[in-house]
Amino acid sequence: MTYFVYMLMSISTNNKKTYVGYTNNLIERLKKHNSNKGAKSTKGYKWKVIFKKKFPTKSKAMSYEYKLKKNRKERLTLIKNL
Repeated sequence: MTYFVYMLMSISTNNKKTYVGYTNNLIERLKKHNSNKGAKSTKGYKWKVIFKKKFPTKSKAMSYEYKLKKNRKERLTLIKNL
């Protein structure tokens, strides 16, 4: 089974937020975030995927997700490269 690490950006025009997570079904996970059934910090916003990376195992995906969440510089670099 493959896993994805993804970064979302809020669609809101006045308050841009980002969120990083991992999943094995990116389409369903995005639907949950956009229907307020995702992570607590994503509720009340509409989201779009701005980055995704595929991993062969859950542990590798979780490791990269942790690094991406902690490395604000890398997240900002990904946003600038849109």
